[in-house]
Amino acid sequence: MSTDPQTHQSSERGTHSMSTTLPKVAWIGLGIMGSPMSENLIKAGYEVTGYTLEQEKLDRLAAAGGTTAGSIAEAVADADVIVTMVPASPQVEAIAYGPDGILENARSGALLIDMSSITPQTSIDLAAAAKDKGVRALDAPVSGGEAGAVEAVLSIMVGGEQADFDEARPIFEALGKTIVLCGPHGSGQTVKAANQLIVAVNIQACAEAVVFLEKSGVDLEAALNVLNGGLAGSTVLTRKKDNFLNRDFKPGFRIDLHHKDMGIVTDAARNVGAALPVGAVVAQLVASLRAQGDGGLDHSALLRAVERLSGAQV
Repeated sequence: MSTDPQTHQSSERGTHSMSTTLPKVAWIGLGIMGSPMSENLIKAGYEVTGYTLEQEKLDRLAAAGGTTAGSIAEAVADADVIVTMVPASPQVEAIAYGPDGILENARSGALLIDMSSITPQTSIDLAAAAKDKGVRALDAPVSGGEAGAVEAVLSIMVGGEQADFDEARPIFEALGKTIVLCGPHGSGQTVKAANQLIVAVNIQACAEAVVFLEKSGVDLEAALNVLNGGLAGSTVLTRKKDNFLNRDFKPGFRIDLHHKDMGIVTDAARNVGAALPVGAVVAQLVASLRAQGDGGLDHSALLRAVERLSGAQV
């Protein structure tokens, strides 16, 4: 049998039903994104042991066929691959470092895939610390929101070594559709920061268009449908059209998290000398929406900020 890693990977991809041939996965963080993503790995035949702080999320994982752990140390002890999906850099550092953290308790040779959206520097530092412990690391943030996670059509932007990326690819293929190695450690996070800039500006433009159309007395649904069929169309408009029409701001991606991400991209841009004039304005609009108590709403709630600026009481 060939020992070529590429051949090995492709043969593994075709045998997801034979769970013994698949790496054991530990999953840390079972929130809006982490829960459906871990369930998609279970559906693909992976043995998944999960840990998170909320008992109901652990119950959900168990109901989907996963195993629950009582601590990070317990979850990662036997894992070949450890996936983390938590809100921000402080949480990544909290679960990775210290005596009860991932790096102290993972076995040598394990692969740590952090799918959180954090600062590029946090990912670079984590990869260096992991290397000292004999653990390989990839930063692999995602785009696509809750719907993309549920449907396993996420875009996954990865930073790290080619060999580690090749090994992780079958796992990524169970979670997403567009999977790209963007460069060395931290590159995935840099591309994710650019993604969040584009998404925020796009939502803001859509929100302004919605208020303009409604104040002009145009049939909003008809207008958004025709706009989405032309150059103004976007994945953002496709995904968020119903949120705008129904004023349904149940969180798929919270304003609080987009506020964090706009901080990451504006800071990273300043460090490399890139001007983000429109991005800076939208970052302030996101911050103001959060200050008005809307941080827990979906980022499509940027519409509420435009409505307030246009004289509506919301």
